[in-house]
Amino acid sequence: MKYAIFNDDSTLQTCLIEGVHQIPESAVKLSEKQFFQITQETDGVWSLVEGGIVKVPFPTPVPNYPQLVAAERFKREAIGVYVDGMQIETTRDSQSLIASTGLSAVLDPEYRCNFKTVGGFVEIGSAQIIAIAKAVRAHVQACFDRELTLLRAIEAGEYHDDMLSVGWPDSAPPESVELQ
Repeated sequence: MKYAIFNDDSTLQTCLIEGVHQIPESAVKLSEKQFFQITQETDGVWSLVEGGIVKVPFPTPVPNYPQLVAAERFKREAIGVYVDGMQIETTRDSQSLIASTGLSAVLDPEYRCNFKTVGGFVEIGSAQIIAIAKAVRAHVQACFDRELTLLRAIEAGEYHDDMLSVGWPDSAPPESVELQ
């Protein structure tokens, strides 16, 4: 004979075989068909419901939409921008370096530096540095603004999965910012 033991929440704990296992009084006797189903069909949770053994489908996991949106924003934030034909990195490290360089340019209008773009080093002055800092900041802010829009759609119950891939700022060269 074969038996099943159930947890306090009525979910299957284990199956037992008489002669192999010690059978407690709380064990439920199983037919051969039930034993086979319980041990072979693993696409749900077996439970004891009103004296009968039934398979309840696994709950469908609900995605953590705010976390997915934040991860997408972080990825989009780092795609870079073009300023006057120069491809500028927008990773977190680059943002920090550009901000500090921008501060130097604000404090000293004559400031110049060798600035590393994706294509290599260029010598630039304060006006160019400030233009790069503004473009990077605008790009990053646009990413955060898109994240906020998506979070509000989630809260309002209006979010759908295809929204995650649209509406982010573009970094293509034709959209580049021209230095003034």
